[in-house]
Amino acid sequence: MTKHKVFISYYHKDDEEYRNQFEDLFGDIFINKSVKEGDINSELSDEYIKRLIREEYISDSSVVVVLVGQHTYCRKHVDWEISAGLLKNTGLVGLALPEHSSFKKDKYNKNDVPPRLVDNLKKNYAFFYDWTTNKDSMKNIIEKAFQNREKSDNDNSRKQMKKNRCD
Repeated sequence: MTKHKVFISYYHKDDEEYRNQFEDLFGDIFINKSVKEGDINSELSDEYIKRLIREEYISDSSVVVVLVGQHTYCRKHVDWEISAGLLKNTGLVGLALPEHSSFKKDKYNKNDVPPRLVDNLKKNYAFFYDWTTNKDSMKNIIEKAFQNREKSDNDNSRKQMKKNRCD
């Protein structure tokens, strides 16, 4: 199986621990293209940050994995990252973290999942799974998202968020 270039999108303040676990557990099955804490100065303009994410991190990614925690849905940077991935036709996956209201439920709660991810779940472009530590499952999830980008059209029509919807 091919080693895909994966961008990990997450809310840095709340979910850094899960991003680190994701890297530790699965770092040998993908090439990490994500932004790490301190990589981008938050004092820079929004337009510059968007361009940097799009051109320096997501431009050659093949799959965007969104770690969906309690407040991920309201973070503008997560929205920008998903949007940048969709511009490049990357595969898209949401992983409900254990603290998320949809974890271990039959379906996700669209009110606390990033809206752009919800748009693409509705179009069957994206997939939504529970957090897992199983390497074989994650390989399959990433591969399925990669393959699906050829079968379905994404929805990137929503206006990008200008500000965070919660703190």
